[in-house]
Amino acid sequence: MDTIKRCRGYPKPSPDLSPLTTSTSLTETVNGSHDFKISGYSLAKGMGIGKYIASDTFMVGGYAWAIYFYPDGKSLEDNATYVSLFIALASEGADVRALFELTLLDQSDRGRHKVHSHFERALESGPYTLKYRGSMWGYKRFFKRSLLETSDYLKDDCLSIKCCVGVVKSCTEGPKVYSIAVPPPDISKHFGNLLQSEKGSDVSFEVDEEVFAAHKLVLAARSPVFRAQLFGPFKDKNTHRIKVEDMEAPVFKALLHFIYWDALPDMEELVGLNTKWASTMMAQHLLAAADRYALERLKLLCEAKLCEDISINTVATTLALAEQHHCFQLKDVCLKFVASPENLKAVMETDGFEYLKESCPSVLTELLQYVARIGEHSVITCGYGKLTLLDGSDVNRRRVKPRLY
Repeated sequence: MDTIKRCRGYPKPSPDLSPLTTSTSLTETVNGSHDFKISGYSLAKGMGIGKYIASDTFMVGGYAWAIYFYPDGKSLEDNATYVSLFIALASEGADVRALFELTLLDQSDRGRHKVHSHFERALESGPYTLKYRGSMWGYKRFFKRSLLETSDYLKDDCLSIKCCVGVVKSCTEGPKVYSIAVPPPDISKHFGNLLQSEKGSDVSFEVDEEVFAAHKLVLAARSPVFRAQLFGPFKDKNTHRIKVEDMEAPVFKALLHFIYWDALPDMEELVGLNTKWASTMMAQHLLAAADRYALERLKLLCEAKLCEDISINTVATTLALAEQHHCFQLKDVCLKFVASPENLKAVMETDGFEYLKESCPSVLTELLQYVARIGEHSVITCGYGKLTLLDGSDVNRRRVKPRLY
């Protein structure tokens, strides 16, 4: 029988055979800020102790935040002697650690701002911790109200507040095993070149007397509508040349560009007009086309562009499109814009508003409710309480199609 030799202790590893490994823990803040303007301060006074005006929510470090201003103070014991100011966590979170800075801006241009800040100073207990949604940091006695009302912080019955948030984030970094530079994906470039060259194309589309060559497999892979049209049990009889009705050639060209490139084309170049209006018109048409062919990403890209380009002359038509194509986020942005007191009268005088009344009468009811809500709570100008967004559930299926020029 073999015997086992017992060793006392373990041999020490040779330094040459034990490579040193390292890691680093990095803790830093992800910073962001929000400017909050309060118009009509004198009207907000007297709303009641503990009642507040809230800013819109804003994102910093992956969490939503909001500023709360109490014109009559937050505590009954102060008997409305002070105004109160707080920053609150507005999203779900557990033990969110952050630094804060609340600033009441001096509006005399002398730079004598009233600042309460965690930044650039040592804190005995470290960053402040908020444990749940609604947790607050701030001051019950931020400013004595009688002094505030005779100061340079109040101008034209308006206050300006700036809030900075620094969310504390930690991560541990180890050594990199390799450092090979990998280029970004470029598959869309190859598909885009395929569209431009027309090599291997096996289907063509006739749109407003123009013909576009394409590839069935690419179209079917990108759009369930094209897949059914080209390969489904009820596919078109002639799948080599298909006539597209109710769409203009520049719009179909933009649609193909997205299908192959996975990006929006230059709208103004397609239309041939170097104007913001032309770009907006193209985005409106392309949104309808995206909905028609079930291209959800394209639809969202068009929604985002229309939100950026919203204006007095185009908002009513965009609102009608949002209603008809179930774009609830875009619809809510349009309703906010139209319902604001400085825009409502001008929008009602546009041709687009007349079209909106005829094609989407149900939206007018929602608009009136929105205007009434603003009148009751001053949501747009002061942000009282919490803004409730419209859900847009009452929709019809009629299509808006303003002509491109």
